Amino acid sequence: MTEETSVEESVVEDVAPDQVTDPVVTLTNDLQRLQAEYANYRKRVERDRSVAHEMAIGAVLTELLALLDDVDRAEQHGELTGGFKAVADQLNSITSRIGLEKYGSEGEAFDPQIHEALMHETSSEVAIATASKILQPGYKYKERILRPARVAVTDPAGE
Repeated sequence: MTEETSVEESVVEDVAPDQVTDPVVTLTNDLQRLQAEYANYRKRVERDRSVAHEMAIGAVLTELLALLDDVDRAEQHGELTGGFKAVADQLNSITSRIGLEKYGSEGEAFDPQIHEALMHETSSEVAIATASKILQPGYKYKERILRPARVAVTDPAGE
């Protein structure tokens, strides 16, 4: 039994010096961990701030969509003249500079992700579902759809 006891003592002696650590190394590791946690926190806060900023701009632009629609209708009817035209041009340039994009054109393929179908027709002149008429243009801000384009859809006949 004395041999077994001496073997156990030597194993214990080998492990014990490894467990005793230098306080400077421990404190350095703690400091590095805290610095990494703070850097991650700072990045997360900056990312959240950026998302909140984009959502706030998107909310304001969404409120302006009705006004932009009215300006478009006035332009289609030839009622944009004089000072009102200057204000409308300035409004359009400001919203474009901020990043608001108008989309939707007649003849493009119907995509339910970006289009809202309000009317439906069939025709032998089309091979795939097509946005045949744009009833109200769609708007997006930084790849986020603020309002889908409202369209009349023409499907191929015979399906």
